[in-house]
Amino acid sequence: MTFYFAGIRSFPKLWKSNSYLGLSSSHSYLSLFLKDCYGIRNQEKWFSVKTMSAQNTKAMNLLIAKARCVRKLDEGSNKQVSADSSHMFAAGAAKKRSQMNPSSKTPVLPPVKNMIQLPTKPLNSEEWDKLKEEFKEKANFENWIILQMVKCHSSLDVAKSVLAWVAAKNNGIVGYDLLVKYLYLCVFHKQTSEVIDVYEIMKARYKRLESGAYTLLMRGLIYTDRWREALLLLEDLKKVMIPSKKNYDDCIQGALFHQDVNVAWNLYQELLNHDIVPMLETLKAFFDFGKDMKDDQYSNKLHNILLYLRNNQLYPGESFAHSIKTWFESGQCLGCGKTVESIHLSSEEYEFLKEKIMRDVIDGGDQYKKTTPQELKRFQNFVKYCPPFDVVIDGLNVAKMFPKARESQVLLNVVSHLAKQNLQVLVLGRKHMLTQNSRWRRVEMEKMQKQASFFFADNISEDDPFLLYATLHSGNHCKFITKDLMRDHRACLPDAKTQRLFFKWQQGHQLAIVSKHPGAKITFQHILSYDTVVQTTGDSWHIPYDDNLVERYSYEVPTKWLCLHRKT
Repeated sequence: MTFYFAGIRSFPKLWKSNSYLGLSSSHSYLSLFLKDCYGIRNQEKWFSVKTMSAQNTKAMNLLIAKARCVRKLDEGSNKQVSADSSHMFAAGAAKKRSQMNPSSKTPVLPPVKNMIQLPTKPLNSEEWDKLKEEFKEKANFENWIILQMVKCHSSLDVAKSVLAWVAAKNNGIVGYDLLVKYLYLCVFHKQTSEVIDVYEIMKARYKRLESGAYTLLMRGLIYTDRWREALLLLEDLKKVMIPSKKNYDDCIQGALFHQDVNVAWNLYQELLNHDIVPMLETLKAFFDFGKDMKDDQYSNKLHNILLYLRNNQLYPGESFAHSIKTWFESGQCLGCGKTVESIHLSSEEYEFLKEKIMRDVIDGGDQYKKTTPQELKRFQNFVKYCPPFDVVIDGLNVAKMFPKARESQVLLNVVSHLAKQNLQVLVLGRKHMLTQNSRWRRVEMEKMQKQASFFFADNISEDDPFLLYATLHSGNHCKFITKDLMRDHRACLPDAKTQRLFFKWQQGHQLAIVSKHPGAKITFQHILSYDTVVQTTGDSWHIPYDDNLVERYSYEVPTKWLCLHRKT
């Protein structure tokens, strides 16, 4: 199935060399400060903070003058749903399932009332003193108030008046953490001149910074004439740690903005060499830059990005898909007529996956199995002397499909439905299912055992390894039934290739029951016939992408496709 598109410098004695909270560079700038305010324990400092001899009195006067000047001026004056959106692995399906199950919803917390109305204009020293007195329970009012400004994205003029007030009452000394929070606001409001002022101060006062400050400075500098200094900051950061993908993204975006393609590609390759998965925004930037280029070498690199998306099972968002389309062709694609790749594994792929599962999950997967070697051996002998199965059922999982219904009756309905189709069925159960009670009736269990093979494991055993073993042992035709999406199994497989093959096999073999209530006719969700990955036939590309309106979990796949065909 395919979908087509229609067409501040240095202050003398200004900052104390007090510690700033070490924060993870993998988070956004705002989270740097939100973590700070909720009392996250200080992490080990990554950088030394050492005062340098150079001073810049002019910068201090300039910043305070700006704050006073501004203060004086102020004192004088539709939703689309794809046909496949209900599929077990379809993007948005997990969200819908959670909405249908009220007990799984996250409780809504009452809104937190603002404790203070933040100033909307710069305040003078007396006004700040008065406000601090009103909130004297705050141990560090200055840090607290500017943190509220960060969270609310207050104007720079108001934040600057805080710094001027602190400097005035502390002999020109302002804490480092106040400066970095002010820097965040400068970057957020894209005030590049202010970013450069702060950069000059930090460069003069400190030999090393924390990663949060480096991240903010790089983001703030990339769209200025001094963007190459962001690259120098990246090199400084690399001396002590591997930069985050956001750091690389900022520098790559800056290089492309300033037309330095070689720097951008070198940074991209460096990022990959660190085994860092790039941000989709980074990859999109390369396509946006290349839409007007007639360069075979550049085009080849973009094709490599598409292959990277494919090999790592990454899906572009809708905006990214549009960028790819704009680069790929100059007209409307009416459909290429090409056949997309099958969801079914080749014989070589199947044997490779089977060997990996048998070795890493069944034989060596202690993290999966809660059973004894004796029981596992008993199960393997059981399977060995049975004919190949067509369907393997996780008995307890299926029986609990309708919580209010009798479990043995639910399972009997499913087994009977399959048996009528002359299918060889294996039901994996637990020994407690053989004990007569209100949930498990002996007569219904006896009916099932006449229609299907059963293996009853110990009550503490894990079902999944048995399910995988029996299904794979029976051959590539065998399907399995469980609501478990087996994300843990997939995540613990040794490499990306095996993980991808496992998910491909799972999509092509896992049956989902779509009956709405007990006693209803048993129906199964259809299995997709095509693989949902970026695909190419040489002159065409098929690219699954994320709809902007759909929340897709990592184990789901997009339901929209971009079809591209090169015109000749």
